[in-house]
Amino acid sequence: MDRNPSPPLPSRDEEGEEGAGGDCIGSTVYSKHWLFGVLSGLIQMVSPENTKSSSDEDEQQMELDEEMENEICRVWDMSMDEDVALFLQEFNAPDIFMGVLAKSRCPRLREICVGILGNMACFQEICVSISSDKNLGQVLLHCLYDSDPPTLLETSRLLLTCLSQTEVASVWVERIREYPAIYDSICFIMSSSTNVDLLMKIGEVVDKLFDLDEKLMLEWIRNGAVQPLDQPQEDAEEQPVFKIVPCVLEAAKQVRSENPEGLDVYMHILQLLTTVDDGIQAIVQCPATGKDTWNLLFDLVCHEFCQSDDPPIILQEQKTVLASVYSVLSAIFASQAEQEYLKIEEDLPLIDSLIRVLQNMEHCQKKPENSVDSNTEETKKSDLTQDDFHLKILKDISCEFLSNIFQVLTKETVAQGVKEGQLSKQKCSCAFKNLLPFYSPVVSMNKRIGG
Repeated sequence: MDRNPSPPLPSRDEEGEEGAGGDCIGSTVYSKHWLFGVLSGLIQMVSPENTKSSSDEDEQQMELDEEMENEICRVWDMSMDEDVALFLQEFNAPDIFMGVLAKSRCPRLREICVGILGNMACFQEICVSISSDKNLGQVLLHCLYDSDPPTLLETSRLLLTCLSQTEVASVWVERIREYPAIYDSICFIMSSSTNVDLLMKIGEVVDKLFDLDEKLMLEWIRNGAVQPLDQPQEDAEEQPVFKIVPCVLEAAKQVRSENPEGLDVYMHILQLLTTVDDGIQAIVQCPATGKDTWNLLFDLVCHEFCQSDDPPIILQEQKTVLASVYSVLSAIFASQAEQEYLKIEEDLPLIDSLIRVLQNMEHCQKKPENSVDSNTEETKKSDLTQDDFHLKILKDISCEFLSNIFQVLTKETVAQGVKEGQLSKQKCSCAFKNLLPFYSPVVSMNKRIGG
């Protein structure tokens, strides 16, 4: 089925009741009676007499009756309407869906039920109610152990919706902390899934979790760092120990192969990891992981993002992902790890990439020649928009990284860069023009001290 069926139109009998407002859900034309019927059917499906089955019936329980699927899919579509969502809440539909998730083994039915809850959670009042139900919360988190990608996708979407609501975000963070197995499940998805939609959504969940709670991020960084001493060797082979950085890298590579635009979230996860010492160590301490991280990010900035044949305006589209990538590369470079991949003569293309970003930035920030200066409030607001906040972040990160690279350049490396085209008079002029404002106070102070 390519799409969910359209919501049902009222019957002629129902139209008469709708005139009196009796059968309509809120201000919609959707029928209360019809919805009652669908929900009653769901209740029947998970009733004790229907859930007791022999092994011969197990396969049938994995399939969803076509008529029932069409009807519950209509509810899924309808639940995007706030009136319908509130009506479902009043009818205790979340409890019904919880029963389905706890008892049904039908992947499609489980996916739809989580999807409906995800739509309902988009409305603040309902999100608070769903989040306050501890039993429902446990059942939903248990869905992260599911093997069905569509169910995992809808579960991730629901979690991201709840984590984005300030009133309930901390509730979900604490619940996730209470279930250490969620870490393994998420790492398994990132390291093994080929479903890019799922990878992007689970990446958003991880990114949000790390952004909300540094303590949880540190716990996940340290998970898998040390093999438990009491774990038998044979068990260690059967149950892989997941480390967060390799899992994030594997997901990023998969996303890149099918949807490079979706890399932003995984690059930001890596950037968040480098905001704590343990995160930097998780990247550079293992030489293979450090090299893998460096090579992936190096390849992105030198061969994919902001290339010489791209229009300068491309920087506006790529500014956030570039800021994350350069930030991580800079952190690895500054870690002083003695590794082959950090030899600057091998990384001269980075200088070319960084200077190109600064050149494109100058182009993006140029004002039209015919613009007239004005002190009006509108002009000030326009200037704030033009002086893009994210571009400034990218510039600061680029300049700091470029400065660190310049400090270790030797005459031989400079000569090599000039010969290969990574350095030129024009490029160096652009670099120094951008670096000077950052270091002119230091230069002035040195002059005063020396004088």
